[in-house]
Amino acid sequence: MYGGVLQAGYEMIRLTIPSIEEDDLQAAREALSSGFLVQGTRVAEFEKSIASYVGVKHVIAVSNCTAALHLALLGLDVYVGDLVLVTTYSWIATANVIELCGAQPVFVDIKPDTFNMNPERLEDTLKRLMSTAETARRVKAILPVHTFGQMANMTAIMKVANQYNIPVIEDAACALGAKWEERQAGTWGVMGCFSFHPRKAITTGEGGALITNNDQLARKVRALRNHGQDPGALLPDFIMPGYNYRITEFQAAFGSSQMKKLDRIIMARRKLAHQYDSLLENDPVIAPFVPSESLPVYQSYVTLLPEAAAPQRAKIIRELKEQGVETNIGTWHMPLTTYFRTRYGYRQGDFPVTDRVFDCTFTLPLHEFLTESEQESVVEKFTQSVQALT
Repeated sequence: MYGGVLQAGYEMIRLTIPSIEEDDLQAAREALSSGFLVQGTRVAEFEKSIASYVGVKHVIAVSNCTAALHLALLGLDVYVGDLVLVTTYSWIATANVIELCGAQPVFVDIKPDTFNMNPERLEDTLKRLMSTAETARRVKAILPVHTFGQMANMTAIMKVANQYNIPVIEDAACALGAKWEERQAGTWGVMGCFSFHPRKAITTGEGGALITNNDQLARKVRALRNHGQDPGALLPDFIMPGYNYRITEFQAAFGSSQMKKLDRIIMARRKLAHQYDSLLENDPVIAPFVPSESLPVYQSYVTLLPEAAAPQRAKIIRELKEQGVETNIGTWHMPLTTYFRTRYGYRQGDFPVTDRVFDCTFTLPLHEFLTESEQESVVEKFTQSVQALT
């Protein structure tokens, strides 16, 4: 198996292995050999390839998706005292960037089946916030996440957002190539943000991108990415304080090479996910639910443990690793992490669906090089461990 790790006489079935091939390495070599390493033609080419794939006017490639999310919020003038509605269940960067703007996240519980922001809870929260002028003026954005590469219900979320005229930023870190009602992830809101971390379908090591069809926002974000430099000036000029959130030329060259195989990788992940679905069909473990409107990319294959087995999740992860299978939890219950719990006083029970989901999610290995026999071995060992505890 490509990327296998020898441990105790057998190969580890890895949680993920990036799809890196010789053409990717050659693209990076050529960029490094050129001596032009920062913010040049290869970055522009990478941005163009993403724009063509997704179908948007502007792509701004950056150092990582956290940077993209940060710039998106700053692009909407999210500052101290503002409020941003955000899902409860995501990698911590989604909430961190709100705090880093000096704003406050207002968490919205998720749906129990897709693990994405619940549009009904979003509407309830917005009704409450918009009922008084003091809080209404502070609401600046809605930040849903397309969890594990499956899109949130953007039809319903956009309906609520448009009702109150609140802009939407999509955290599509895991979802490049995913669709909802045949429309690409990242294209529903005013901006969308992607990640190219090694656990995503394609990678640049670290890296990210912000997409938008708004000319004014694109110009502002390009300036913020590069020390505040005017992106349209013939001679360098600085029009605002900015950051160094640039991606390198060799990362961009690598990314352009990866983009050429994105559809192949997504199709492989979908095939493997469907195979897992079949293997788990009569199992107490619950396979991922996919609404009819959704076409996910399966950044991860995340199941739900039976509640009786959930308290032993760490033990199951440890036992499977000892048997040569790398697994993990899903992602994080952000309001109950130490920082947000301490700062805002969140407790168990404030977000009951996320409480249950966070305790029960369990991620199985998924990557393009995974074989059918390896999947069968994963499921056999996994179900044996679960059944022994239920």
